[in-house]
Amino acid sequence: MITKETTIEDLVTILPDSVSYMMEKGIRLLICGEPIWGTVEEVVLAKGFTNSQLEEIISDLNKMLLSKNETMAQ
Repeated sequence: MITKETTIEDLVTILPDSVSYMMEKGIRLLICGEPIWGTVEEVVLAKGFTNSQLEEIISDLNKMLLSKNETMAQ
C-alpha cells in the first residue's frame, strides 16, 4: 500500500508507472534516472498541491498498484 510516507525510491520501485502518472500532474520523480529524495507527501505538497489533492493522488496510485497486482495474479 502506498501512503504519504512512502519514499519516492520505494514508489518508483513498486509502481514504475507512477513516474508517468506523476509527470502528468507536473511532478517529477526522477532526475538523471535517479529517484528524488523525500516522500510522496513532501514532493506533492512542495509542488503546491493541497492535502485533499495529495489524498486523491495517493488513492489513484493505490488503484494503479491494485490493478497491477491483479494483472500479475492472472
